[in-house]
Amino acid sequence: MAHLKETYYKTKNGQLLLGDSIKLLKGKLSSKLKGKVNLIVTSPPFPLNNKKKYGNLQGESYKEWFISLAPVFEELLADDGSLVIEIGNSWESERPVQSLLHLESLLGLVQNSNLRLIQEFICYNPSKLPSPAQWVTVNRLRTVDSYTHIWWLAKSDFPKADNSKVLRPYSKSMQKLLEKQSYNKGKRPSEHVISEEGFLKNHGGSISHNFFELEPIDEKRDVRLPHNVLSFSNTSSNDYYQKLCRRENIVPHPARMHAGIVNFFVDFLTDESDFVLDPFAGSNTTGYCCEKKGRKWLGIEIDAEFANQSIYRFEEPNNNFKLKIVQ
Repeated sequence: MAHLKETYYKTKNGQLLLGDSIKLLKGKLSSKLKGKVNLIVTSPPFPLNNKKKYGNLQGESYKEWFISLAPVFEELLADDGSLVIEIGNSWESERPVQSLLHLESLLGLVQNSNLRLIQEFICYNPSKLPSPAQWVTVNRLRTVDSYTHIWWLAKSDFPKADNSKVLRPYSKSMQKLLEKQSYNKGKRPSEHVISEEGFLKNHGGSISHNFFELEPIDEKRDVRLPHNVLSFSNTSSNDYYQKLCRRENIVPHPARMHAGIVNFFVDFLTDESDFVLDPFAGSNTTGYCCEKKGRKWLGIEIDAEFANQSIYRFEEPNNNFKLKIVQ
């Protein structure tokens, strides 16, 4: 795609635009991208009660805005394309009651488009600070709200997908079973019947679950989650992006999408040279991951400060990213 006047920077595989993503996607980008996006992966502003610097609506205003995304995203997607969208939980203002807003927003997105929900994923962060603080740490009425939903939608029942590209490492017990080539066959209490050789073929790993844990790999425990998710940690303060933010005395984007999540869905739902869009790019984790994986990408970010600090991702040594700043 030739760069537009909104282009902030370009790389070999993509570019980041500075501007209002919905206005751009409804306007000049509509005809250019219609039916050409293989994957939209994004984490839009959450419906939080407290206003954040990155911008977030609340209540009915948030739901109306969220639902308005449906026809925009549907038009952009290829027939076998997917939409992967992370939505955090929200709570009723000044009440120890979880809001249904995120669920109502998702339902509205589906009901106002030809999109359908393919599968729900849970993103669990065991290191997340106790929240909502008033009801968890002060009054001690609730437990820690430690997960977000990731919803996989598409406008076809059969979007492009291949779970053999996102296998989990085998457990230690499974590795031993493969070595022994012996398994307890027969009928289970669930009435499933296990064949004699049903679990004896080495496929290179086991099929991933729809549950992600944001923890680094710990050699002392039995790793059972996708390695490309476990290899990133939300508590890590030593990745290159954060190091440069600290060096420049810059507060990093407070709601960065997890690189492991992006990597998982890019691997799972796209092929090399496919086109990936993130309309709420933030610190541009999506663009960075796609650049490394050889996918074409487009990110759009409305905040110039966040767009500027996202450049740090592409300055990481040994990656040889060729980044050209346009603005």
